[in-house]
Amino acid sequence: MRKLILAAALAAFLPAAFAAQGTCAANSAEKKLAGAAKNSFMKKCESDAAARCDAAAAEKKLAGAAKNSFTKKCVNDAVGDKG
Repeated sequence: MRKLILAAALAAFLPAAFAAQGTCAANSAEKKLAGAAKNSFMKKCESDAAARCDAAAAEKKLAGAAKNSFTKKCVNDAVGDKG
């Protein structure tokens, strides 16, 4: 029962934690990155976001299409505008 309550609490606050970090695009703009440095930063940031989102999906015990949908939206929200 404690694990279920902990999982629910983490799931409730996880999106807020991602939002507090800002998006990858916003962080790269804040750091005034361009060219290869920006591409490298965005690639690393996206892979880090994917790892966090996979962990969040596992925490919610999602599988199949639900996991794929959740992970895709989570990563897109974390990355922001790639432009």
